[in-house]
Amino acid sequence: MMVLVKAMKNPKSALCKTSVMASSDIFNAFGDKFFKPTISDAFDHLLLLKASQDKRFVCKEADKALNALMGSLTPLTLLQKLRSYVSHTKVRAKAAISISNCVFKMVRVRKMKEYGFITLVQMGADLLNDRLPEATEAARSVLISIYNGFVENEEHKQEAGQSFCQTNLSPIHA
Repeated sequence: MMVLVKAMKNPKSALCKTSVMASSDIFNAFGDKFFKPTISDAFDHLLLLKASQDKRFVCKEADKALNALMGSLTPLTLLQKLRSYVSHTKVRAKAAISISNCVFKMVRVRKMKEYGFITLVQMGADLLNDRLPEATEAARSVLISIYNGFVENEEHKQEAGQSFCQTNLSPIHA
């Protein structure tokens, strides 16, 4: 694992791409059983960086590896990891897309309450003000998923959603 992390940091694009592809295979084969938290954190950060860089062929493979990572970890675990990247300028857009996918999975399995609606809404509101269109679109998707999950059992949906946002967000974000 340490060799793969070192290879991902290598400036040679071909070696980097090969290590990203290998990490994708490892995620698919072993899931979350294989990684220690410190190694997994290095992978998360490096994959987000590689998915955000200029070399298109490396980005494509890094996106595939991120999807494999998302498939191998539970949405709650992945959201906890990705939360720290919301304010990271270089990888914010890719983190937002991954967060959006996690929240969408959480809606289907009704796990949003476990993570917390307030935390999810604040994260979505922070991402909504991003300059990058990918991050903004992902933030919209996150907020729509949260809204649908939150007001699912409410009788007056719009009022409940507005009240929740006004209570838990700053006035400008609400």
